[in-house]
Amino acid sequence: MNYLKISIGIFIALSVSRFVPHPPNFTSLLALSFYVPALLGIRFIPALIISFALTDLFIGYHNLTHWTWGSIFLIGLFSKYFLKNYVSRFFGSILGVFIFFLISNFGVWTLGSYGFEISGLILCYTMAIPFLGFNLISTIIFSFLIEFIYSFYQLKMKKLNKII
Repeated sequence: MNYLKISIGIFIALSVSRFVPHPPNFTSLLALSFYVPALLGIRFIPALIISFALTDLFIGYHNLTHWTWGSIFLIGLFSKYFLKNYVSRFFGSILGVFIFFLISNFGVWTLGSYGFEISGLILCYTMAIPFLGFNLISTIIFSFLIEFIYSFYQLKMKKLNKII
C-alpha cells in the first residue's frame, strides 16, 4: 500500500512538471529521475517509467520516447552509487543530465535528419547544447529544492525519534 501511495505521489509530481507551462527542457524530470530511486530505492524506477508512459499518452508519443525512458532508467539505476551525502547526490543528478543529453540526442541522430555520418552526430549534439543548458539549470534548482526538503524531513525525523 505504501508503494502505491508513493508511486501516485511520483506520478503527480512528474505530471505537474510536464503539464505546467515551462521553458523547453526546464522541468524537474531529471532531478526526480535521479532522486526518487536514490532516496526511495531503485524499486521505484518502474513507477517513474510508468509515470512517463502515462503522461506521454496525453503529451503525445514520439520517436524519441523510448530513448527518453531508457535514459531515465539508466539515471535511476546509477543513482544508488551516489548515496554517500548531499554533495555526491547533487553531482550524481548533474551526471544524470549528461546521460540524458548523450542518450536522447543519440536518439535524435538515429532519426537521420542530421545524416548518419560522424559530422551529423557532432552537429546533432552541438545543436542540442541550448537544451542542455536548460536541463542543467533546472536540475540544479530542483536538486537543491529536493535536498532541502529531504534535509528538513531528516531533521524532523531525528527530533521525532528523540521524543519517542
